[in-house]
Amino acid sequence: MKSLGQQIIAEFYECDKEVLNDTAQIERIMCQAALDAGATIVTQTFHKFSPHGVSGAVIIAESHLAIHTWPEYGYAAVDLFTCGNTVIPEAAYRTLKEGLGSQRTSTMEMKRGQLEVVGELRHKPQAVA
Repeated sequence: MKSLGQQIIAEFYECDKEVLNDTAQIERIMCQAALDAGATIVTQTFHKFSPHGVSGAVIIAESHLAIHTWPEYGYAAVDLFTCGNTVIPEAAYRTLKEGLGSQRTSTMEMKRGQLEVVGELRHKPQAVA
């Protein structure tokens, strides 16, 4: 099935709890995941909650990577949404698994924007014209 984008929803279990509660480390790991996937980083934002947990997103030219952590459970929920065929979201997944120290994972993959429904693939500036 041809599509505009691909989304991987990943569950990372049994992660390093200290990493999950460290905003700077989460930001570094997420940005490295985007780069390892071959994505172009546009911007990023991260927030630490009290008493624990981090949420953040890396906006890439090809869509986004988002994370929410629960250090008290050793768990992170991640959304890897990429468009086009130049980014390899599986590479981002591997970087995150290693960086978070996850011992167990679960993933679900979806194709987004099925071309059979939305029509032919066009470059964005042409689509707006």
